[in-house]
Amino acid sequence: MKVSLGTLKDKGDDLVAFLEPRVGTKPSLSGGEIEIEDEAVKEGVRPRHVKTYIKRFLYMNGVRKKYRVFVAGKELTIQEIELGEKTGKEEEKEKKAPEKKVEDVEAEPAEEEAGERAKGEAAEEQKPAKARKAAAKKPRSKKKKSDEED
Repeated sequence: MKVSLGTLKDKGDDLVAFLEPRVGTKPSLSGGEIEIEDEAVKEGVRPRHVKTYIKRFLYMNGVRKKYRVFVAGKELTIQEIELGEKTGKEEEKEKKAPEKKVEDVEAEPAEEEAGERAKGEAAEEQKPAKARKAAAKKPRSKKKKSDEED
């Protein structure tokens, strides 16, 4: 298994120390890559698990929002998110939130004032509300007479 560090090369030693107890072997660091021998890895540890460990390491170092971790087969890539680039979640939020036009923003205060005046006038002219009737109850079924009552 191979992990490409990208711009995270300066924290490579810390990442190796973090991964060692989790994968069951000491990964080797060379340049901008970490190499983990597949035979020495604990049983059940897959590249997706290593991705989770790397993300946890990034979070603990306070740089999780600046990096993404990609898995392609047995290769993992840590890539820095460029400034100005938005994550998928942020883009979805923008699409869902309707944008207000300048005309709508200017028209809103006048509409609110007119609405408040109308409410005040309506409250003065409003007649007392009629009492509501309770909802009709369903009729209960009659119990069958037993032989003892006859």
